[in-house]
Amino acid sequence: MVDNVGSESLSFTESVNHMADRAFEVLNIDPGVAAAIKACTATLEVHFPVNINGKIEVFTGWRSVHSSHRLPAKGGIRYATIVDQDEVEALAALMTYKCAIVDVPFGGSKGGLLIDPTKYSREDMQKITRRFARELIRKGFLSPATNVPAPDMGTGEREMAWIADTYKHLHPEDVNYSGCVTGKPVAHGGLRGRAEATGRGVVYVLREFFRNPDCVADTGFKGGLGGKRVVIQGLGNVGFHASKLLQEEDECLITGIIEKDGALVKEDGLDIQHIHDYIVEHKTILGYPDASHVSDGKSLLAMDCDILIPAAIEGQITADNAGAIKANLIVEAANGPVTFEADEILRQRGVTILPDAYVNAGGVTVSYFEWVRNLAHIRFGRMERRYDEMRGSHMLSALKSMTQQPIPEWIEKELVQGANELDLVRSGLDDTMRLSFQQIKAVLDSNDRVNDYRTASYVVAIDKISRSYLDIGVY
Repeated sequence: MVDNVGSESLSFTESVNHMADRAFEVLNIDPGVAAAIKACTATLEVHFPVNINGKIEVFTGWRSVHSSHRLPAKGGIRYATIVDQDEVEALAALMTYKCAIVDVPFGGSKGGLLIDPTKYSREDMQKITRRFARELIRKGFLSPATNVPAPDMGTGEREMAWIADTYKHLHPEDVNYSGCVTGKPVAHGGLRGRAEATGRGVVYVLREFFRNPDCVADTGFKGGLGGKRVVIQGLGNVGFHASKLLQEEDECLITGIIEKDGALVKEDGLDIQHIHDYIVEHKTILGYPDASHVSDGKSLLAMDCDILIPAAIEGQITADNAGAIKANLIVEAANGPVTFEADEILRQRGVTILPDAYVNAGGVTVSYFEWVRNLAHIRFGRMERRYDEMRGSHMLSALKSMTQQPIPEWIEKELVQGANELDLVRSGLDDTMRLSFQQIKAVLDSNDRVNDYRTASYVVAIDKISRSYLDIGVY
């Protein structure tokens, strides 16, 4: 299924499909069924006018549903100048596979608006977003039951709040209106831990990888995650949270950061929080005082390091630079950062790649938690937290009575503290990423035809999707 692939000639959608084809071959899926699974169910293209400072501007947006074998279909909305139909459809396909890998019962969807958000005021962005939302709602591409967006590149809690409010006003009878989007502000039905979820999920993936000595040895590493040299491309939401956690909790050395206006390098480790604060204040990394600046930021993808984490946009590692990559391990925090052609080269070189469809699934996992919470109309832990604290207090009293010994303060604190909503969200995310890795590793270990994590991930996903299609009588 992957023969006759031209060099660097594939679109994003074709690249995703060719990666999936490897799994279809391993599973011996009928070509017709494979075509049905790969096909995009529907794509909506809208053009709408908005009055911006007395001048009418026409905006173009898309919302694609790749699969509705599970409902609602789920996927972010991005605002960017690179958005087009092919990108949206490719990202929707990735969402289908991503949800299946981590056992989130959603279909795959994605949306995009062709816009540069930096050129518009907050008031203008609100008008544009609300109008885009109305187009999607009225055409059946946004609702808590069938299609649920989330933040993506160029969007965040602010945009999700506007979209949710627009849906509420169009459908005041829908008691579950809050579930029409995820990634909302906490005060408006959002979930603590959602903003950091994708980046934290990346870290949970790495921790689980390093818990398996055979995986570590196969990659050429020794020891644990601590002390590993890491290069991050993109210090946006995902890259920031992932690198900050790796630095502060796992004692990794973040030796390089690649941004759109160059890169920062420091062999003994960059201060992620300080750099983030500098970017927030100055809107650039230029002039940052405590690191060396490299003007050709993308060249740092080939920097000597242990772990490379592309966390920006698709198509960053191609056939042109794949041969120069020095990292032993590539962790795809972005969607589609490695093209199909580059993936072939890196596989032949023995570079280990943890794929996007699994690695960055933390966002949709916690979005699922938020959606469930919105439909349940009750926060996690509300019913049981104080009961758990009371039981812990009773256990502590029993220990003191039986041992007649003082209990260390940190043990007392842990025993009598019930889990709050953030604790439960992080626990659920950690459990999801761990169990998914174990499923992927089981395929890798048991099937002689699978020798890389990407193919194993797609095998896990497509096996579940094909069984779902069979169960509902699609074939």
